[in-house]
Amino acid sequence: MSQQINITVTVNGASYQRTVEPRLLLSDFIRQDLGLTGTHVGCEHGVCGACTILLDGQPVRSCLMFAVQADGHELFTVEGLAIDGLKHLHPIQEAFHEEHGLQCGFCTPGILMTVKPFLEQNPDPTDEEVRLAISGNLCRCTGYQHIVNAVKTAAEKMKEER
Repeated sequence: MSQQINITVTVNGASYQRTVEPRLLLSDFIRQDLGLTGTHVGCEHGVCGACTILLDGQPVRSCLMFAVQADGHELFTVEGLAIDGLKHLHPIQEAFHEEHGLQCGFCTPGILMTVKPFLEQNPDPTDEEVRLAISGNLCRCTGYQHIVNAVKTAAEKMKEER
């Protein structure tokens, strides 16, 4: 019988207590135990960025962490971006929709989670800064220009909200 560990995490503002195996990946915990399937799993090596979430406000690859490492921490997933459930999209989501910053959508949650703290720290990024910020997120569909445009539009939308 494998060892079980009790953890408590806050995800998108809600507190969860679960008993997990020490070897359970954070990405699997989020998707399977919490049912938040917006966090995608691509390479399972931390290379593609599809599993990016925010841990205490900083982007991390959830496939490179164990769920037990998140104990006591605050997590933020793509499901937490929308305001009032899904009634109002976050400005970043609106911008990606308007600028056609996604095609198949597989990489999109990880990119959105990367972009959120980036724009909070850099509200007026250059194209080069955007490209550097998202350089750890692989997209096989878009060629990135629409993503860069979407991030710049999101920056403008977020400034308007302030």
